[in-house]
Order: sequence, then structure tokens, then C-alpha cells
Amino acid sequence: MSFTAAVVTVSDKGSRGEREDNSGDTLERLLKEAGAETVAREIVADEIKEIAKALRHFSERGGAVDLIVTTGGTGLTPRDVTPEATLSVIERQAPGFAEAIRAGSMQITPRAMLSRAVSGIRGCTLILNFPGSPKACEESFAIVRPALGHALEMLGSTGGECAR
Repeated sequence: MSFTAAVVTVSDKGSRGEREDNSGDTLERLLKEAGAETVAREIVADEIKEIAKALRHFSERGGAVDLIVTTGGTGLTPRDVTPEATLSVIERQAPGFAEAIRAGSMQITPRAMLSRAVSGIRGCTLILNFPGSPKACEESFAIVRPALGHALEMLGSTGGECAR
């Protein structure tokens, strides 16, 4: 299945050009391997308004992508606000993705329980929060990949506004 995607990297240092976007690179590669035709990229600071703005931009009707994945900002520190930003823009939750990532990641590390990641739908776009490290992104993507194609097909073939 082919689809369009965007990667939103949430990183204060990355947004200032002080850190390479290795997690974003990892997710772009994985998305292309899974069939993404195009992968747009954006790096934003750990600010709810900036994250939400990027999520809205990539899910707007005119140029909406099928899938947005975020990387970073899902932990327990006060600057980790990606879940709050995501919840502020989604219209419906799709909690199974975040639950599956946590459950699968718990088999690898007990630190997975510290994730506050969420997942949901805005318009016709699926939005998934991923951890901030390349290794964790790779592991998390492997967990959701088997269901991703079917989820995107369901969003794109429900008729009405989401029919592609």
C-alpha cells in the first residue's frame, strides 16, 4: 500500500540546529520501507503551540497526509508536551497504537511504562506519537507496522470526506 506521511520531530535542541534529527531520519526510512510515497519533515521546539501547529498543518484538507508520526516529547519531564499537543488537535482517539507500543516495548525495557504517548485521528489523518530515540522508534514502528496498512485503508476508504 502506498501512502503519504510526515515526521514531526519534537526537540528544543533540534529546532535550534544544535542536534541532528536521527530519530526523524530513522522514521523517514521506516515509513518509506513501509510504502510511503513522500515523507514531509518538520522539527519543532517542545512547545504545545508549535507541535499543534505542525500537526494541524500536515492534516489540513488541502494537503493532508495519511499519517503523521511524531518523535520525542512523550516522557515525564515538564518539557515533554507532545501528548498534550496531540490531544489538542485530534478529533478521535485511536488508543490501540499507543497501547501496543507500550506493551511491546515493555518486553524490551521497563522504562516503556514511562511513555505518555497517544494516538488519534484528525480529519482523515492518523497521528501516532513515538519515543525520541532512534532505537526506540525502530522498535515501536515494528510493533505498529502490521496494523498500519489496514488502518490507513480504513481511513481512506470509509467514503464521504475521507474517500481518496
